[in-house]
Amino acid sequence: MMKFTRHAASALIVTALAACSSAPVHFHTLVPPAAAQASTVAPFAIDVLAVGVPPQVDQPSMVLRSGSSLVSVLDGERWASPLGDEIRSALAADLSSRLGTHDIHGLPRAKDAKVVAVQVDVRRFDSELGGSATLEASWSVRSGEQSANCASRVVEPAGGSYDALVDAHQRALGQLADQIATASRSLAAGQPGTCR
Repeated sequence: MMKFTRHAASALIVTALAACSSAPVHFHTLVPPAAAQASTVAPFAIDVLAVGVPPQVDQPSMVLRSGSSLVSVLDGERWASPLGDEIRSALAADLSSRLGTHDIHGLPRAKDAKVVAVQVDVRRFDSELGGSATLEASWSVRSGEQSANCASRVVEPAGGSYDALVDAHQRALGQLADQIATASRSLAAGQPGTCR
């Protein structure tokens, strides 16, 4: 009886420890790998302001959409930083490399410094595993008294893994950065900012 009790107790402890162990947590970033700077250097700096994101996806875990109304919150797949910060950092990196300039957000600047301020408000950030990554955003660029207000919608096909889905979001943010960079160049040159 004593041996059975010890064996049963050991089995219960092993079972309890197995139940307490959890699946590993994976952290993802939207910031792309470092890229070569543009061949021409922009005669202005950028100030990428804080990015607004929809409350449905504004959390540490990735949120997957499936069908017309179902969403799944993935506790094991998380963003490396708050989603708004991830998007802001990704856009700052993309714009810096495309324009050959740097992001001075939060840094002191000279009064006569030429700066293009970039404001982005994400309206939709849908993630469909094996489907697509959808990004819809309203955005503006401002330099001095001139500004341009635009809206963009980008859809990138996503593979069947979480890494592929994050890559699709990186590509979508890259396309948004292309549009913002074009408007920023025009504005900084004293021309009307164009939305495309």
